[in-house]
Amino acid sequence: MNLGLKGKRAVVYAASRGLGYACALGLAREGVKLVIASRDQARIDAAAERIRQETGTDVIGVAADVNTQADIQKVIDTCVNAYGGLDIALHNAGGPPPGGFDAVNDAQWLAAFNQNLMSFVWMARGAMPHMKANNYGRLLTIASSSIRQPIPNLILSNVMRAGVNALAKSLSREVAQHKILVHVVGPGRIATERIDELDRAAAERSNTPLDQVKSASLATIPAGRLGEPEEFANFIVFLSSEAASYMSGTSTLIDGAASNALP
Repeated sequence: MNLGLKGKRAVVYAASRGLGYACALGLAREGVKLVIASRDQARIDAAAERIRQETGTDVIGVAADVNTQADIQKVIDTCVNAYGGLDIALHNAGGPPPGGFDAVNDAQWLAAFNQNLMSFVWMARGAMPHMKANNYGRLLTIASSSIRQPIPNLILSNVMRAGVNALAKSLSREVAQHKILVHVVGPGRIATERIDELDRAAAERSNTPLDQVKSASLATIPAGRLGEPEEFANFIVFLSSEAASYMSGTSTLIDGAASNALP
């Protein structure tokens, strides 16, 4: 299948490791020109170099913090200035800290609001004028399986991801006439640093050995294993492509059938 991505131009946030890096690498393998971002310049430069060495595509690393609108816009401006436009924007932001309602304060609520919801607003606002000018675009966001089923002890993530999901659905109807497609993809338990962090937090909270926490978690996944970052990235690449040209407003889980909620 020809995905029609060669020569497209993309920005990928939080891309120095984990799912962001896997998605950037997947797009680069299809010939997409990239601007990738994370808060640490050295780490994002190293990630860009690895992608260049493996794929031969154009990759620029930019230090940017998704908590600030100016930095999100800087990444978009870098892409437009370097490549002459923007076709694909992949929003990604680290998850807020774990905790239930009584464990989080107002400052944490506001920080999660900026990090996970407003960052998507800012990316969409910055990207859409360029996509409308081309009459083509893909606005994608990496969320969480909590878009379908809230996760215990992750109240900040549950609430903010639900807001992102509602925004994406609303936005998809507003911009479809410009051939801009909008999607939310929720990872379940994928083998990344974030999963390790959550498992360690759960082990500490429950005073349970880490290996027992991991075993109990695996037992909830019908597929019987963690997902691989490349498996998640493959779906992002598909949604970015011409092969998905009549899809928009979707929210999809990549979770090994772990969620028991109806779509």
